Amino acid sequence: MGPETGPGAPRKKIFVKTYGCQMNVYDSARMVDVMAPSGYTEVDTPEDADIVILNTCHIREKAAEKVYSELGRLRDLKKEKSGRGENLLIGVAGCVAQAEGEEMRRRAPVVDLVLGPQTYHRLPEYVERLANGGPGIVETEFPADDKFASLPAPERRKTLARGATAFLTIQEGCDKFCTFCVVPYTRGSEFSRPVARILDEARALADAGVREITLLGQNVNAYHGEDEKGRAATLGELIRRLAAVDGIARLRYTTSHPRDMDEALIAAHAEVTELMPYLHLPVQSGSDRILAAMNRRHDAESYLRLIERIRAVKPDIAMSSDFIVGFPGETEEDFEATLALIREVGYAQAYSFKYSPRPGTPAATEEDQLPEDVKSERLQRLQALLGEQQIAFNEACAGRTMAVLFDRRGRGESQLVGRSPYLQSVYVDEAPENLFGKLVDVTIEEGHRNSLRGRLRWKEPVLA
Repeated sequence: MGPETGPGAPRKKIFVKTYGCQMNVYDSARMVDVMAPSGYTEVDTPEDADIVILNTCHIREKAAEKVYSELGRLRDLKKEKSGRGENLLIGVAGCVAQAEGEEMRRRAPVVDLVLGPQTYHRLPEYVERLANGGPGIVETEFPADDKFASLPAPERRKTLARGATAFLTIQEGCDKFCTFCVVPYTRGSEFSRPVARILDEARALADAGVREITLLGQNVNAYHGEDEKGRAATLGELIRRLAAVDGIARLRYTTSHPRDMDEALIAAHAEVTELMPYLHLPVQSGSDRILAAMNRRHDAESYLRLIERIRAVKPDIAMSSDFIVGFPGETEEDFEATLALIREVGYAQAYSFKYSPRPGTPAATEEDQLPEDVKSERLQRLQALLGEQQIAFNEACAGRTMAVLFDRRGRGESQLVGRSPYLQSVYVDEAPENLFGKLVDVTIEEGHRNSLRGRLRWKEPVLA
């Protein structure tokens, strides 16, 4: 029989370790939710768990190696528990699981369950099969059913414990096929959730005290979910609907593609006060030649003109981006074009990486791969420029008063930490505990490289 779930049954425990992107954070929380009806509660360490799930990401360099290293440690834990007569079930989920498939169980026989990111809604079924003595399971097919429709509503108690901010996946997969990216192979083609289901989940989050929602998707501004009239809604339309949900004070979205930044979405930035003035819009390179090799489907000029249109309607918007340096065939001239684009845009924040080949992607087979020392040197120069811009943006915030959503406690006594409208961490000393989870006016006193320091302007929050 599977896990007992009656009133007198012992509680089972699950530990999920999350790697990578915000969507994996969302997926990990939903894995815990989907196991709750089977009697599982979340714990903070694998040592306390009956099930350990590694929810993996394939974007970063050497992602698979890091997972196998962790599985080595879990193998020892499983052996130790077995010696005490206890059982530990080990699963690997997410994009590395999708990419490795059967190979993962061959290389690491300690793994009982391998499941891709589209199948975790079936986790209780798989666990029960294993509990009944079934063989190890590898499930990396892209199912025809909508996994989101099978997920239970988030429990209010758990949502409250997770704080005043939440992720909400509205779209998955990507049809762009950038030559460096594994997402179309690990997450599949673009799929958008229906508007009504997203609104239901947002209302449940708001009812549990969530004040800020970040909408997630591999290509989030390609959203085209069906509305109540059977037509495809755009992201701009969805944002306007979500802004009307009682209790939701802030909305964000990530990650976007320049090709899908339509005029309706740009207008939403100007007209929807709940939509924060911060936009993450990856460009990857400033060289048209490299952008073409990446199959990005935009050039540097069109990207710059897009930024102009956005800033024309929302002058105070802060821009963020992604950059890859050392792409196969990148010359010094190509790299200088990227630096020139960065200088022209002026970023408040950005993510930057050395190119590393991903098995199965077209760019991985290119012959003109760059030496590691060249990639490292260029990354250092690029990050120095981005760092200068980030510091300048943060320092320019000094003297301003902005609403801060306090969502975590700081290291110091009576210190709270929150997020500004521009996603910066804001530290405030001598902050009353009752401000946790609330929006409060804060006057910024200092801007640092990665954070701001401020003081409370009012004793009472601007939004309870």
